[in-house]
Amino acid sequence: MGSVFNHIGHCVADVDRSRRFYEEVLGFEFWRDLEPPDEMTTKLLDLDRSAGLRAVYLRQGEFVLELLGFTGAGTVAPARPRVMNELGLTHLSVSVDDIDATAAAAVAHGGAVLEQTHIGAAVMIRDPDGQLIELLPMGYRASLPD
Repeated sequence: MGSVFNHIGHCVADVDRSRRFYEEVLGFEFWRDLEPPDEMTTKLLDLDRSAGLRAVYLRQGEFVLELLGFTGAGTVAPARPRVMNELGLTHLSVSVDDIDATAAAAVAHGGAVLEQTHIGAAVMIRDPDGQLIELLPMGYRASLPD
């Protein structure tokens, strides 16, 4: 039985703001924008009322990030800081040309830098909704064994 990775879904408060953040700070490219019918969306996502979903898909290489914005059901709870040893997905990791310049761009686009995590070769930042993102140098993947 085979499988193929499709995408990671990320619920955001403002789809356009998040799109700008991921495109301008991390180099993602716009792929597509969908507003599926509520009837299908509420059933698939197990929501009990109108979703008003807008999904924007961004790509970086083979990786696809789906930004989910809800106008009907709302973003049920405000974002809260998550810690790395909490069960579930913890962070995205992106290699960049210049860690400090990218961290500064994140702040300029509504994100934050977790200065206490800056170890020189890596740092954690947050997007405008608080999602943790690890910034690594561009050569990181090349340094890993096959």
